[in-house]
Amino acid sequence: MRASIREVARRAGVSVGTVSNVLNRPEQVAEATRVRVLAAIDELGFVRNEAARALRKGSGRTLGVLVEDLANPYFTDVARGAEAALNAGGFDVLWCTSDGSPEKERRCLDFLEEQGVSGLIVTPVGLDARRVARLRAHGIPVVFVDRRIAGVNACSVTVDHVAGGRLAAEHLTALGRHDLAFVTAEPETPPLRQRRAGALRALTQAGRTAPLTIAEPALSPAAGRRAAQRLLDFGTLPDGILCANDLIAIGVVNELVRAGVKVPQDVAVVGYDDIELAASAVVPLTTVRQPRRDLGRIATELALADAEGRHIVLAPELVVRESAS
Repeated sequence: MRASIREVARRAGVSVGTVSNVLNRPEQVAEATRVRVLAAIDELGFVRNEAARALRKGSGRTLGVLVEDLANPYFTDVARGAEAALNAGGFDVLWCTSDGSPEKERRCLDFLEEQGVSGLIVTPVGLDARRVARLRAHGIPVVFVDRRIAGVNACSVTVDHVAGGRLAAEHLTALGRHDLAFVTAEPETPPLRQRRAGALRALTQAGRTAPLTIAEPALSPAAGRRAAQRLLDFGTLPDGILCANDLIAIGVVNELVRAGVKVPQDVAVVGYDDIELAASAVVPLTTVRQPRRDLGRIATELALADAEGRHIVLAPELVVRESAS
């Protein structure tokens, strides 16, 4: 049973009107009262009436999709795969983006839960077992995309990023590249750490030294340009660069070419994701392809089936183009 606003008011020792103000006009409520009401809402698992109305009307034909950044072509493709599966099943979709912020993720989850979504597809950044249990208790299945969280009972669909990092590093070593760098983001998400771990494993097995790691605060072409400039400032360039994603790789290649460095003759560059821009970059990008739309499609199918405890791992694929050939 879903808790009512009256139960929240009784738990917090306030009026129903005060609870309503906390939900809709929090600036009008004293901080101590607001904290007490929010604690009662969390303890009781209260969901606003929008969800109840949607359920009574039988309009629960909507899934929520919450990803980190819809401006990133990787997440856009995941979302497109989810949307195609939803359309085929006669469902609508509500999109949200967390921008990598646990606080914004929490607000998005509140919003989606209030709308009475029938399921959630999430790339989590701060989601914990307690919140997932609350969603499940309200009949909302949760499926993680490209993440798994220990101790959380939710389905997931991911890519074997350790294998992907290994593919990229093995390709560069097969080309005879000895001095490598790895360009990543800080803080590193689990998939980025796994890619770097796979690359390091391959290099260790090949008897090569660990790559120099360059970290930037974003996964973007601008971050790639900054990373390339840092490498150029060192004076001695590596002869191979592994990039945490294609956007960074495109920025790296552009900056190297601008500086007169020949790619791949002087420096070979490998990206990750195989976004559409990779093939049409100034130097077409060798990259590790993720089945991005399959991630979204399979996650949607798991959510619609209300499956429990299924964890699906997809295989990456090396795509060789001019930047490392």
